[in-house]
Amino acid sequence: MPATLEPVWSGLWSGLVDDAAIFPPGNAPLPDATAAYAARTDEQGAGLVGTFVLRDTDLPQVRGFDAKLSVVVTGGAGQITGPAGLCQRLGLELAGLEIALRDLDDLAGNARRVVAAVDAARADGTLGDDVPVYVELPAAEPTHQWLAAADVVAGAELRLKLRTGGVEPHQVPSSATLAGWVDAALDRETPFKCTAGLHHAVRHDRGHGFVNVLAATRLAFDGAARDEVVATLEERDGATLAAADLTGVRRWFTSFGSCSVAEPLADLRELGLVA
Repeated sequence: MPATLEPVWSGLWSGLVDDAAIFPPGNAPLPDATAAYAARTDEQGAGLVGTFVLRDTDLPQVRGFDAKLSVVVTGGAGQITGPAGLCQRLGLELAGLEIALRDLDDLAGNARRVVAAVDAARADGTLGDDVPVYVELPAAEPTHQWLAAADVVAGAELRLKLRTGGVEPHQVPSSATLAGWVDAALDRETPFKCTAGLHHAVRHDRGHGFVNVLAATRLAFDGAARDEVVATLEERDGATLAAADLTGVRRWFTSFGSCSVAEPLADLRELGLVA
């Protein structure tokens, strides 16, 4: 039977989408994006939306913006303290930090530098203990080096960020690769968020579906075989996905960034999953 019909602002769907309107392919001007976020109504999916995503370099332009912010750190580990402190000074609510590992020759070492910077920022009170930090690993096969970096992230009780698509077709990871990432996160009991390419609920020719990822995560958590997880990521029948058991899955798959809120909301309504 389909999941229980519920308004988007409750239960499973609450805060699932992080508003990333200023990022590709949307590329909305920052003033337009913040205005749209502030004006969004329940009918337009306000409850479906969690944080507003912006770059650390954008913070001076949103002074006084009343929103939960996910801040993408544009530099390395040494740049973590600055944005956190700036949010304090500008009276902004920092709801998450996101930072990508860039040292491809030493991913685990890069992860350790991020952990050290986070620990220092928490110790001096610049970064709250309750602010989640998401570490983006490269969109590549989970090699030994990739998994070693995931170990460091998990050991420090940080979170993972998985890039599930992009503007170009080659930026969409295979279902097998994505299944490997999800397995790696769950094996380490590490929550994760996704970014890019999940505008639609169901798998399609140009990318993954977010309901597919939710369902696959639940299966992987339940110990399903990798082939079954991959098949669920490939599933294109909306009715099949609408009937999936997604209980508890948001404990692990926390949210995904999307430059559109209207598209995910429309798809959920079409599947009959929300009112």
